[in-house]
Amino acid sequence: MSLIKSISGIRGTIGGPVGEGLTPMDIVKFTYAYCAKLRERRPHEAGERYRVVVGKDARLSGEMVEQLVCGTLVACGVDVIKAGFASTPTTEMAVILSGADGGIILTASHNPRQWNALKLLNEKGEFLNAAEGQAILDCAESEDFDFAPVDELGKMTEHDFTEEHLNKVLELPAVDLDAVRKAGFKVVLDAVNSVGGLIMPRMLERMGVECVKLNCEPTGDFAHNPEPLPANLVDLSAAVVANNADFGISVDPDVDRLALICENGDPFVEEYTLVSVADYLLELAEKEGVKDICTVSNLSSSRALRDVTEKHGGVYHAAAVGEVNVTTLMHDKGAIIGGEGNGGVIYPAIHSGRDAMVGVALFLSNLAHKKMKVSELKKTYPEYHIAKNKIQLSDSALIDKILEEMKNVFAKEDINTIDGVKISFEAERKWVHLRRSNTEPIIRIYAEAPAMAEAEALAEKVIAIANGIIGK
Repeated sequence: MSLIKSISGIRGTIGGPVGEGLTPMDIVKFTYAYCAKLRERRPHEAGERYRVVVGKDARLSGEMVEQLVCGTLVACGVDVIKAGFASTPTTEMAVILSGADGGIILTASHNPRQWNALKLLNEKGEFLNAAEGQAILDCAESEDFDFAPVDELGKMTEHDFTEEHLNKVLELPAVDLDAVRKAGFKVVLDAVNSVGGLIMPRMLERMGVECVKLNCEPTGDFAHNPEPLPANLVDLSAAVVANNADFGISVDPDVDRLALICENGDPFVEEYTLVSVADYLLELAEKEGVKDICTVSNLSSSRALRDVTEKHGGVYHAAAVGEVNVTTLMHDKGAIIGGEGNGGVIYPAIHSGRDAMVGVALFLSNLAHKKMKVSELKKTYPEYHIAKNKIQLSDSALIDKILEEMKNVFAKEDINTIDGVKISFEAERKWVHLRRSNTEPIIRIYAEAPAMAEAEALAEKVIAIANGIIGK
């Protein structure tokens, strides 16, 4: 059993003892704490009702968790807007569209079927910041609960925001519906038996795209490991080739991550989802004469975004890992586009959250304009490869020692310390990023270079230095 409480929410495996799995008691405690801190974050006039949107992916425990969360919100005197089956970006949009005070998304994202989670949103449909998340953790641990009397219980309504979300996506000026419809694209969609199977085909149909469905029944019984990595998408790759499709689309269970497959069955590579979409938007902005354009991704994302940004005369900024850190920096810098290398596209022209529907709509527009095969499009971008490793430590105190030593060893290189230690070797277009896990005594080590062999060699060099410190 696993239960992970962090500033971004609570997630765990269903069942088990309280505090060791995601049990009903844990769900109630955390939902109550969210309500309590909601009132502190957004003071209302006396008698004015609070409203919270609740949306869920299709995983097996979704209905049980939804009943507990909605019941607790009502018991706290909060009105609930049940969005039902809804992607993470749909729930985020629902908060904006309904003018609600916040939202709770019931999804464990790419985690396996036995997991679920509560992800918490503010009134802007964005994830809470670190301080707000910590306040909720502290409140839940205190168990100082005080529920509403019978005359002040919340009310519950139901509303499906799917079509409204899609309307907003397709109304974006950068989404060229005419060009996409004329192109007559055919795609294969793998929605891993979750809510992507409900929303994505509807959008593709409205865009005039023929969609071959794979794992699109929202049963929650995932057909394969739900993380959209190449090793988990072999069936999608085969289906793209077998159906002579233009490309394949894979989304995770809550549809905030997007991975693509080329027409020949090869991975487009998750990192390049954001790169391709950004290149398209930057090109549009450049043609329109927009000045001071910039992009944002996290420190562990590919350098390719920086390269295409600078190619179009823009400025690239790096944020600490974590969606809220990326969106915060995007707001600060006024970024035109941003996201994460895991296939997360954040386009603030619609909302500040990862959105696979937006990613697909913009990618289709780009492909329609470029008039080339997806594999050919991929070759137009700078080539990089990322090697991902980790070091398991018995003593978490060693983490700081290792990070400090890396700064000393590579003192002559470009070093960024906003989130662990990132060392960039500018002349060789390589970098390595070491950062601590928030939940385990682990150092994650990502290295990128123009060739995989170079990335792996850089990672091995850093791991050898770390092992030397551990040996002492």
